[in-house]
Amino acid sequence: MSRTDIEAVEEVNAAFYEAMERGDFDALSALWLEDEISCVHPGWPVLSGRGEVLRSYALIMSHTEYIQFFLTDTKVALIGDTALVTCTENILSGGPSGEAGELGPLVGQLVVATNVFRRTPAGWRLWSHHGSPVLTDSDEEEEEGTD
Repeated sequence: MSRTDIEAVEEVNAAFYEAMERGDFDALSALWLEDEISCVHPGWPVLSGRGEVLRSYALIMSHTEYIQFFLTDTKVALIGDTALVTCTENILSGGPSGEAGELGPLVGQLVVATNVFRRTPAGWRLWSHHGSPVLTDSDEEEEEGTD
């Protein structure tokens, strides 16, 4: 395991999130393997195959006017030609509002993600992405705890 492999995986992982932020579907598509891939977006069923996975990103991009990812707790594990990246996605996003050209309220989300990459002759490519929302205590539970 060389440091350069870890750096290369970190770079392609960052490129994945940057493509989402820019809404660059072509760049995002190029980061995925050509063969069997899978994806789980928070609250979605498992998506399998390149067509299904890439359609989901096209749908998300077409309905999201603004999204920014602040990644924390990023860890890379590398075994042979497979890399596992875990991180916390601190997501700031906004969608269309009723006003012409103005974003709706920006909403923050916390999602933990696992991204699996495989080494190919063209570099590291995404094999699987799994995002799961981090559940927080509701206001009701917090109020009960203060009594």
